[in-house]
Amino acid sequence: MPTFRDRYTHPHGVGGIRDDGGVAESARRARWRRYWDRHSKTYDREMCFVDRVLFRDTRSWVCQQVRGEVLEVAIGTGLNLEHYAPDVALTGIELSPDMLAIARRRADTLGRHVTLRVGDAEALEFPSATFDTVVCTFSLCAIPDHRKALAEMTRVLRPGGVLLLADHVASSVRLLRATQRVLEVVTVPLGGEHFLRRPLEHVRAAGLRIERHDRFAAGIVERLAARKPA
Repeated sequence: MPTFRDRYTHPHGVGGIRDDGGVAESARRARWRRYWDRHSKTYDREMCFVDRVLFRDTRSWVCQQVRGEVLEVAIGTGLNLEHYAPDVALTGIELSPDMLAIARRRADTLGRHVTLRVGDAEALEFPSATFDTVVCTFSLCAIPDHRKALAEMTRVLRPGGVLLLADHVASSVRLLRATQRVLEVVTVPLGGEHFLRRPLEHVRAAGLRIERHDRFAAGIVERLAARKPA
């Protein structure tokens, strides 16, 4: 199976045939990865502020619901680590090696055993039905194909497993949505970050049953727990 580096930096398409569209997409993704590598230096400071004023208790809301074998997709610098119960068997993947290095240091400081690896949310390198819980917080907004990523998260969930998501989404207030649309003109080309997505719609379309759902801060923050059919 190709690694993340193979998937996004190989200069040719399938079978060695050049695919200019694929090369352009690879270049964009490599640029976004470099962006998040650079952003890792200030990420914790920025996110701690946003957690306090906007996301509130969302990290603990999510992490308190996990059970069994857990996968956190786009674990970032590991800001969720302190919120997991000590006995959670946790695996985390992350696009940015620099952010993953911070997550490793945080896990060591907390005395947590966590399996961490560079990985692609759109092509998870795990067999189907591997995990009891899959977590993704404040990251789907920056995954290029979030629908594919959600399909992969669902695939690696065991029947009866739970998907836990939290993110900033399209506001329920028209004026704020207009502001988010303007922001995307800058944030999508720069770091691939979107403000108008609604993962809830795609989770429902995938056939998962929504068990818990919360939306607040003018509808900008949304979090949910959804169960895969047994």
